[in-house]
Formats: sequence, C-alpha cells, structure tokens
Amino acid sequence: MKAPCLMVQGTSSHVGKSIIAAAFCRIFRDDGYRVCPFKSQNMSLNSFVTREGGEMGRAQVVQAEAAGIEPSVDMNPILLKPEGEKRTQVVVMGKPIGQMQAEGYYDYKNRLWEVIKEALDRIRSGYDLIVMEGAGSPAEINLKENDIVNMKMAELADAPVILVADIDRGGVFASIVGTLELLDPPERDRIQGFIINKFRGDLNLLTPGLDTLEKRTQKPVLGVIPYFHDIDIDEEDSVALEDKNITAQSQQAGLEIAVIQLPRISNFTDFTPFKKEGGVFLYYVTRPEEMKDPDLVIIPGSKSTIADLKYLKTAGFPRVLQRMAGEKKMIVGICGGFQMLGKEIRDPLNVESDHLYEEGLGLLNIISTFEATKATHQVKARAIAEDPGFLGETVSGYEIHMGRTELSKGVIPVFTIFERSGEGISRSDGAVSPDGRIWGSYIHGLFDNALLRRRLLDRLRKERGLKKGEKVKSDPIDEYKDRQYDKLARLVRDNLDMKKIYRIIGNNISG
Repeated sequence: MKAPCLMVQGTSSHVGKSIIAAAFCRIFRDDGYRVCPFKSQNMSLNSFVTREGGEMGRAQVVQAEAAGIEPSVDMNPILLKPEGEKRTQVVVMGKPIGQMQAEGYYDYKNRLWEVIKEALDRIRSGYDLIVMEGAGSPAEINLKENDIVNMKMAELADAPVILVADIDRGGVFASIVGTLELLDPPERDRIQGFIINKFRGDLNLLTPGLDTLEKRTQKPVLGVIPYFHDIDIDEEDSVALEDKNITAQSQQAGLEIAVIQLPRISNFTDFTPFKKEGGVFLYYVTRPEEMKDPDLVIIPGSKSTIADLKYLKTAGFPRVLQRMAGEKKMIVGICGGFQMLGKEIRDPLNVESDHLYEEGLGLLNIISTFEATKATHQVKARAIAEDPGFLGETVSGYEIHMGRTELSKGVIPVFTIFERSGEGISRSDGAVSPDGRIWGSYIHGLFDNALLRRRLLDRLRKERGLKKGEKVKSDPIDEYKDRQYDKLARLVRDNLDMKKIYRIIGNNISG
C-alpha cells in the first residue's frame, strides 16, 4: 500500500512553502508517523551532498531533518543549478548530466517523468505519509503544459493540496482568488484549503477578510501563521539575504565577519553557524564600501566562479582585499571562493565558461583547474596547518566542486581528508598563506563544527584584545537544529486547524 501524500503549493515563490512543509514534517513525526518530504524538481544554488555522494536541494534536507530521517536524493530527484540568465546545470538523482539552455530543458524534462515517478514510488513504499512541495505558482499558465512539479505531481500522487500565501507582501486575497481562477476545474477542486503566512498585527482585523475569502471560494482558511524572526531554519535561496537584518546580529558585537554576497553565491548557509555565537556580527556586502572594519572577510562558494571573480574585479574588491591582507586581516575562501584567492583559474574544457583562463586575486600561491567530473562527497578531515589556529581539529563536511587545485612549492594545505564518501583516504585540502592570515578550503559545512569555529573566533578575539568565548565540549549543531524545528512545529501547530488537515489527508492516516 502506498503512503498518502499531502502537497504544499504556493501563490508564488518565497511565500514560505518550504518552511511550512518542514513544520508539517516535524508535526507528523511528533504525532508518531514515519514522514518523508518530496519535491520532484528544485531550483537552487544552495545544495547538500548525501552520504552516498548525491547532490540535492537544501530545502528537502531541512525537511528530512525535521522529519528525523536521513536525506536521500529520492526526496529531490531533479535539481537545477542556474549558471546564468539562460543556462542551468541539471542534476538527476544526485548526479549532474550536463548544462542546458532553458528551451532545451523544457524539451528534455518530460523524459524525466519516469525518474520522478520511480523516486516517489520508492519513498511511498517506506513511509506512512509524504509531504510534497510545489515550486513557484501552479497558475503560471505559460509553464503548465510542461509542469512536473505542481498540479501534475499532485494528480500523479492523488494528493490534496494546501495553498500557502504571503500576506506580508500585500495582495494576499487577490493572489489566492487569482490562483484559483487560473486553474482548471479539476486542479481547483484539488486545493482543500489555504494557509496565510507571515502575518503581523491584530488577527481580529483580518477575520472579516478571511470570512469573505471562505464564502467566495467555498474553501477553508486552515490557519494564519505569524511572522517570526526568532526561529533559525536554514534558508534555501539567497533571496533571504536581501534582508540583511535577518542575517546580522547586533552591531554592538565585538567581532565583525563580512561575507561577500556574490551574484551567484552558493551554499551561503555555510556561515549561519556564526549567527549562534555571542559577540559576533555577521553581515553580507555587495560592494567594497559596505564593509565596515571586519576582523574576517569570507568569499563564499559560487555556481559560476569565473563570472563572479570578474564581478569582484569590476566592483573593486581586489584593491580592498589587498589592503586588508596588508593590514593582517583574515581572509577566507570556501570552494569557489578558495579558487578565486589563487593566482589563476583555468577552464581548458570550457566547463564553466567560454574563458580558458582568468587571473585570480593572487592572495594564495595556487592554481585551480576546472574538470569535467563533479566531486560530490561527504568528508571527514583533520587540520594539519599550524595556522589559522585550529591545528589538530577533526571536522566533517561535504565537497561540491568541479575543479582541482595545485599548491605551489612551500604552500601548506589546511586539512588532510581521511574519509571520503565513507572510504578511508589520505588527501590534502585547502591552502594557507605563510602568515596564516589567508586560507581556503573546498569543504562546505566547516563552520558547523563548533570546536573549529570557536577556536577560529577565539584567535580573532585574542588579536583584538577581547575575552574568549564560552568553552565548547562537543558540537551542538544537531541539538540546536532540533530545538529550532521543535519551535517551528509548535508555532505552526498552534496556529493551524490540525484536525481539518488530518481530515484532508484522508482515511489512510488519522490524527
């Protein structure tokens, strides 16, 4: 018997579908069900690598964590990673199959239907309930013919749909009614209720509008979710960085960390662990003049490294970074940012662009070369360099890159990777400048490791004459995330009619 499915769709992108789906995963898990997330096609530069080395969207990783299960590419069989205005890398069942133009992908994606159906069948056979997520809006009439993620998926799974709308943007009633109006009658019938998300203010003032909406649509409002800032859930899209106050702590903090917000920034969640630290102000910059007086500058990963390196040059970052290097500020590059720190980046196979060569920032004596094969691995590594201050620490993380980096004679790697995709190896990673102030690594998730993170911050505090942070005995990241999922589930449960939602799911599962 296949598990029943409940689908969360939205009136547009960024209305909170992923967060609501994550809340449902935790709520149903807490109610005793084996629950699993699913999104047939995801578009994101913020990805994750599974234990098996498959790449998938972070939203489904968050939902899997909320459900208390290990992420699997079956939860997100198709991942699209945009590389420019029209070109996208297509990842199928965790592995890249190549780059495609938008028109070419529209012609190709119908071939992926069987892959999607097989992935959904596998997870439906192993769980009690599937929480499905749509993408964008189901009412994009120019895209519906080739839909593989919204109503066509709901029909395949015979899933009732809950429609989420963002009231903070304004026009919430028009967006709901307009969405229903543009759907075909069978699609309209599949929508079983609405969730109003991101509400601020007095609910009594909203009630007359909700009553009118229910009378007009003959569908129930299942709840109104308050706007929140105090629950720390990983965001999937860098659009979240547009509100820099969300990512920043008080400017009264002792240490400042500036992250350069590249146009094609990827895996920006690498740096969210700093938000948990007292006395740390993390902020994002798009122009050099936005930098205050940071103790640490981070160049993050990028889906289009050469294009983003050109952006850094055009925006004037090299001059500022050279000055900061001269002032002995710490500069760190992760993945694509690590490559940018070097002398040059080579692309002999035109893997990423039409440019065979691009001069780097010249802050590390390394040369990176793109290759056709993408490395996607979970790894464990040990710090072997005396600097930048965490010698001997053992860390875990993951690699997602299509290049290799050669260190010039005398340049010291930062880590030795001793386990890769579950197999023992010995492979160097990263590089550090002679003074220990500039370093980089291919490993994503480094700063999730609390001991490394605290030792790095304590080095910076010592140099500033500040008091050390609290001593850490173990890495609390999993416990921290669990607390956030619990808070999210309580908030959503308290503001939804869960009895109605269980009735919507049907007779195969009871609340």
